[in-house]
Amino acid sequence: MSNDDFSIQGQCTCGDVQYTLSRKPMIVHCCHCSWCQRETGTAFALNALVESEHLIVEKGTVEKIKTPSNSGFGQVIVRCTKCEVALWSHYGAAKEKVAFVRVGTLDNPNVCPPDIHIFTSSKQSWVTLDDTATQVDEFYRRSELWSEDSVRRYRAAVDA
Repeated sequence: MSNDDFSIQGQCTCGDVQYTLSRKPMIVHCCHCSWCQRETGTAFALNALVESEHLIVEKGTVEKIKTPSNSGFGQVIVRCTKCEVALWSHYGAAKEKVAFVRVGTLDNPNVCPPDIHIFTSSKQSWVTLDDTATQVDEFYRRSELWSEDSVRRYRAAVDA
């Protein structure tokens, strides 16, 4: 599926917020860090990274909550104002130009399997990973693992 042919919908638990991703994610992270485990209340967070301009809120109202992050730079979590489900976040240098969309809020999360498992050094011992996605103990350099197209898209979004 090409970037231009991609379109998928998502929503919060109560359905008040509905959104569309109009471009294929640059990459999908499955993060096993202890911070994500605590924040999500489960074993990992699954995030699809996409330029924020390709994340369109079709219905409802979201609120932005600034919270601490393991990096020390903080993050902005975007939530439904009614059910308060986290829909996406903005982190680090990209600030609000790149969205880390919670894959579980997509109507069909199967279209965004993880490309990479990060911070596997702190994954739960009962989580078993196969070799369908790259695995790294901590984080990584984009230039080493992202496709050239995804690196170009990320740079264009951040520099915009």
